[in-house]
Amino acid sequence: MGVAPPVLEARNLSAGYHGHPIVRGLDLVARPGEVIALLGPNGAGKSTTLLALAGELPALSGSVALRGRDTRLPLFRRARAGLALVPEQRSVFMSLSVADNLRAGRVEPATAIGLFPELEKLMARRAGLLSGGEQQMLTLARALGRRPSVLLVDELSLGLAPIVVTRLLTVVRAAATSGGVAVVVVEQHTRQVLRIADHAVVLRRGQVALRGPAAELTARMADVEAAYLAG
Repeated sequence: MGVAPPVLEARNLSAGYHGHPIVRGLDLVARPGEVIALLGPNGAGKSTTLLALAGELPALSGSVALRGRDTRLPLFRRARAGLALVPEQRSVFMSLSVADNLRAGRVEPATAIGLFPELEKLMARRAGLLSGGEQQMLTLARALGRRPSVLLVDELSLGLAPIVVTRLLTVVRAAATSGGVAVVVVEQHTRQVLRIADHAVVLRRGQVALRGPAAELTARMADVEAAYLAG
C-alpha cells in the first residue's frame, strides 16, 4: 500500500511578525492518520509555526499547501476546508453552558460525549465553572466534533496534571488512528507526546534542530534535551 498524500504541507516556510522571521526554512508534512509532535524550548517558534499553518499568520516566504494546493487563505477559510486550530489560550465561552458552547461550534452534544463521556454530566454547567482539564476536554471535543481533516493543537496541556494530559493526548491519538485526522501538536510534556506521536520535529531558534520518527527521538532523548538547553 502506498503512502497517503499530505493533507497539510509546509515548504521552506518562514513566518514571523512585522516582517521579522521567527521561523525560517521549515519543511513539514502531515498525512492522514499521523500525529506530528512539534517540540522545542520557549521562543523556538512552535506557536508561530502553528499560526502560519493555520492561516492566522501570513507566511513571509515559502508556502503552505492544503490537500496539495498552495493556500494563502485566512484561518476561517481554512477552517471551512477542514482545518481545526486549538490555540494556547482557553477558547471556550466562559458565560455559556457546555451544551451552548457545543452548539456555538455546531457540534452535537452526543458527539462530544462520545469523545469525552466526562462531559455528559456537565452539559448544563457554565464553562467558566469547569476545571482547566474539563475546559480543554470541551475545547478538544468542539474541534474534533466537526470532523476536521487537520487538527493543529497548541499546548493543550498547559497547567494541567499529567493524568489529564494523558487523557487529552489519548483522544488526539484516537482521532488520528480511527478518524484519519492529520495532527500537528505542540506540547511541553515531551515524553508523553512522543508516546502518542508518529513523528517529531524539534525547533531551536526558529529552525529545525532534529526530526525523525517519535520512537527514534525517544531513544535520543539526550539530543532532544540538548536542543532545549541550547535554545
